[in-house]
Amino acid sequence: MDNQPESNEPEEPKRSNNRGMLTKVAVTALVAGAVGGGAVYGGATYISNHNSTAVPSGSNSGGTAKTSTLNVKVNSQASKVYKAVKPAVVSVINLQKESSSSTGISGLFGSSSSSSSSSSSSLETSSEGSGVIYKKSGNAAYIVTNNHVVSGSNALEVVLSNGKKLTAKLVGKDSVTDLAVLKINGTDVKSVATFGNSNNIEVGETSLAIGSPLGTDYASSLTEGIISAKKRSVTTSNGTATVIQTDTAINPGNSGGPLLNLEGQVIGINSMKLATDSEGTSVEGMGFAIPSNEVVKIINQLIKNGKIVRPALGIKYVDLSEISSSQQSSVLKLPSSVSNGAVVMTTPGSSTPAGKAGLKKYDVITAIDGKKVTSTTSVRDLLYEHKVNDTIKLTYYRSGKEKTVSVKLTETTSQLNN
Repeated sequence: MDNQPESNEPEEPKRSNNRGMLTKVAVTALVAGAVGGGAVYGGATYISNHNSTAVPSGSNSGGTAKTSTLNVKVNSQASKVYKAVKPAVVSVINLQKESSSSTGISGLFGSSSSSSSSSSSSLETSSEGSGVIYKKSGNAAYIVTNNHVVSGSNALEVVLSNGKKLTAKLVGKDSVTDLAVLKINGTDVKSVATFGNSNNIEVGETSLAIGSPLGTDYASSLTEGIISAKKRSVTTSNGTATVIQTDTAINPGNSGGPLLNLEGQVIGINSMKLATDSEGTSVEGMGFAIPSNEVVKIINQLIKNGKIVRPALGIKYVDLSEISSSQQSSVLKLPSSVSNGAVVMTTPGSSTPAGKAGLKKYDVITAIDGKKVTSTTSVRDLLYEHKVNDTIKLTYYRSGKEKTVSVKLTETTSQLNN
């Protein structure tokens, strides 16, 4: 694969409508009960009228069951994809230290004697996820998974589709995109997956997921669904991410596994699912995957540098839509024609790119290099089109007046905002 102000006062339900709904449910249940009761009553009458019929005697061979000799040839595209990609999908085990201590009887009385008290630590499974082998080079094979799958690990293991367990080394990880790259001995790796172009996917097309929902006990599970949305902005603990939405079943343990098209290409890395909304309502069929084009860009940098180096402005900001209309007018003094942008919420430090360029708190950024800022997500996306030390033109509003300034980008010092 791998994130809000309203009144908390619940709306008073319309009793008459709810009562009508309950009535409909009750009526349906009663009708069903009546039909069922009739069937039971009729059956009882039938038995009563024929209770003198004798059970046939003799051999019981006529009751023997047999299986059909018909051989059904399953040749679906989903089956072909599963057979082709399954060998490249792995389970990832996150091992962490679990401290334990044992004391003798004297320990109960506060003895500090080393002979009566001992402590040790061992590695135990903390969590499990999935991953996909995408490259083999010499004796090494490389796996992409989620950052949250490997986060906090003291050691990592990978279980191949044939059940063989291997030690894995963390090459690099990135919490912003929730991606990580692992390296294993590739001697036993016979197949690798390929990436498709996530820009070419269509809403409604079939998508498949292979992974280990709930852990290795269910490794190599296949689920099928469709693409529900190509680009969906979701809020995560590390900011806002643009992801693929799918109703393909994704459960804990699927994280880091591939989302596939019917050509067997990886179009995304499964990262998260929505289980409940902000009000606690249960949600089904809303899973999210990191687009393959983003994945390829990130993992190539992780292989090269072991980390992701991003350009930054050095500011904290919020989406203009989060500011009330009255405050947009009274505090920001924006003209009514400005409806999108990113509001600077802290005074930029004098050493930051934004500070050096003269930006101030409550400035509203509306464009970067002439491209409109439609949301806080687009700020990040537009900045990430550039490299550290690039110079960009920033358009913003201050006290109702539009201004443009040149800003030289530096490396980000924070993984939240820029």
